[in-house]
Amino acid sequence: METGSPALTGVAGDEPVWRGLPPGLLRMRRLLLVVWTGALVLAAGLLPGLLAGPAWAAFALLPLAPAAWAWLLLGRNWHSWRYAERADDLLIRRGVLWREETVVPYGRMQLVEVTSGPLERHFGLASVQLHTAAAATDAVIPGLDPGEAERLRDRLTELGEARSAGL
Repeated sequence: METGSPALTGVAGDEPVWRGLPPGLLRMRRLLLVVWTGALVLAAGLLPGLLAGPAWAAFALLPLAPAAWAWLLLGRNWHSWRYAERADDLLIRRGVLWREETVVPYGRMQLVEVTSGPLERHFGLASVQLHTAAAATDAVIPGLDPGEAERLRDRLTELGEARSAGL
């Protein structure tokens, strides 16, 4: 299965078509990891090196092992995010160790927002936030292409209005 492209989860025609997140989200998160790790390396090496002597600058290597582990975990987490549009609801699946699947019925949606902060805009990303009457079922799909986010917002709004009109 190719990441970011739709793939059927089963053979039957009624199975949902799962879509992954674009790789730009992973690039953005890994860049943030590198920036924060660089700051930690600088602080862990520079301060002890200046205050206690050059041998203590070896503490700069301490943040590198957790950063390498986080690099791998970011990839696994990114790969675990999927969403699927079905006839009556939207499915969002995520998680590596603790898998979580959220089902948001179209008729329960009250508001669908597309947001994009400065860093997300720089990487060409947007998030779709779904609001329902029950705050526990609010959901978000991060890191989408802006065109896909707007398409999803329009489709979910249209389906939500059609389903809520029948209530």
